[in-house]
Amino acid sequence: MMKTSFNVGLIGFGLSGRVFQAPFLTLIEGFNLKKIRETRPENIKIAQVRYPEAQIVNHSDAILQDATIDLVVVASSSHTHFELAKQAILAGKHVVVEKPFTTTTAEADELIQLAKDQQRIITAFQNRRWDSDFKTVRKVINSGLLGNLVEYEAHFDRFRNFLKPDTWKEENLPGTGMLYDLGSHLIDQALCLFGLPQELSCQLKIQREGGRVIDNFRLMLQYPDLRVTLRAGMLVREAGPRYTLLGDQGSFLKYGLDVQEETLVAGILPTNMPEDEWGKEPEELWGRLNTDYQGLHLLGKIESERGHYKGFYQNLYNALVGEEELEIKPEQARNIIRVIELAIQSSQEKRTISFS
Repeated sequence: MMKTSFNVGLIGFGLSGRVFQAPFLTLIEGFNLKKIRETRPENIKIAQVRYPEAQIVNHSDAILQDATIDLVVVASSSHTHFELAKQAILAGKHVVVEKPFTTTTAEADELIQLAKDQQRIITAFQNRRWDSDFKTVRKVINSGLLGNLVEYEAHFDRFRNFLKPDTWKEENLPGTGMLYDLGSHLIDQALCLFGLPQELSCQLKIQREGGRVIDNFRLMLQYPDLRVTLRAGMLVREAGPRYTLLGDQGSFLKYGLDVQEETLVAGILPTNMPEDEWGKEPEELWGRLNTDYQGLHLLGKIESERGHYKGFYQNLYNALVGEEELEIKPEQARNIIRVIELAIQSSQEKRTISFS
């Protein structure tokens, strides 16, 4: 039986489109990358070499107005996400939106309603649910190895003590800054694990000289018996644990970042190595467990789950053909933006805010 096929238009071939979208989108039988919108000569050259069957176009309309395109992937700058996604839905396309989904909950609500009216699927590209470290953390929590979890802390730290030139990410535009960028991933993971918080508090800072966007945040989500701390910064030269899990029976600490991004940035694609080697963490990155479990004191390493961003697009394909429930629901993407809005309010007003 032939698989149902969907023609795909990718808007943007910068870091997101080049590194995180196209390499995994094209792994799925049933997706055909037909058009790529890109204007930078250096990115066009890469696209032409890697995806010779895709047509390179210099305007989004060439994708949005193409009746043969079934799915549009919006991987452009954050402040353009809402308008491009809206145009794509109105043109009858299914849509994937790179994070952040939108810049306001009002925009998110509008997209969700439009997609329902048009009977189209819309989702957000929250690929970090398929990180090896997060998959491992999720498994440890669900196993009950730590007893009752009382504290969860997750970091997404970088070190760049200068402003990167010629990038919209350093401009004070809607949806820029670390809270919208890396914060979207940390918030999505927390809500995926624990649901919506009762209240939250946040501190936002610009720490680099001459900076115009938030480059450091500390966000605390409060649950009845659990405190969640999410942190990110651009001036972290010596990183601490990426995840710290504390329970009434033990602890789990995980250092290091999922290896997929580093591999992809180096130009190594999933097709360049054996399937069972992709996303496999070296032993030195495995997390450390210290706990009492069923009368045993367990002390040692937990082998990391294997990460693979292919999982996002495989789930999307399965949802499009009605074989599986959509993993990243648009309502979940909307809730992330609501947390961000309240976090900004908390930082401005210097107070804890109830989630609403």
